[in-house]
Amino acid sequence: MARPEKVAVVEEIRSKLLDADAAVLTEYRGLGVGALATLRGALRPAGTEYKVFKNSLTRRAVEAAGYAELLPMIEGPVAIAFVHGDAAVAAKAMRDFARGHDALVLKGGLLGERVLVAAEVEELAKVPPRDVLLARLAGGLQAPLTRAAGLFQAFTRNFAYGLAAYAGQRAAEARSVGEDAEAPPEAPAGEGPRVESRDGSEQQAEEAQAEEAEEAQAEEAQAEEAKE
Repeated sequence: MARPEKVAVVEEIRSKLLDADAAVLTEYRGLGVGALATLRGALRPAGTEYKVFKNSLTRRAVEAAGYAELLPMIEGPVAIAFVHGDAAVAAKAMRDFARGHDALVLKGGLLGERVLVAAEVEELAKVPPRDVLLARLAGGLQAPLTRAAGLFQAFTRNFAYGLAAYAGQRAAEARSVGEDAEAPPEAPAGEGPRVESRDGSEQQAEEAQAEEAEEAQAEEAQAEEAKE
């Protein structure tokens, strides 16, 4: 292979490693063309591209991408699964395929920027798909949210009842104050009802008549004393 072509392949591998959400290195020794086609078909729904490269070029690309920890895994016939999407779904598809094809060996890989060993890829395959996890999370959050909504409704309902009771109490107090203001003041104990005063001229005439009567009585009393 001419040098420019090798450089292009190295750059392709490096770019695919950096762009993928995850990558799984596998050994495929003993797998025929038909089996590899079946594996590629199983990985396609998981957004995964399965490609075979020469080990020498793969090592150069891995080093260029900054994943030197992957170098020990690049031994024997190696193919790489580049995952774009849910890494757990792709790992499960490869694990299930490997159960029926002993020639496929999961050697390790990447999850984001983290390097995975073979055992971690196996564990990744046991993780439920993302949509299942989201459904479980939503179900777990539903109960607390329902309780919170119930508490909020109870609070608003009780607040409304309390506000209505307070308004009724204030209205009753207002009516009571109004009735007290309209009622005439009570007379002090021992006093009869007050009599409204009459016209001033009538009162003066009565007082004058009373004085004349008193003077007449006084004169009569003096006259009787003089006779004696």
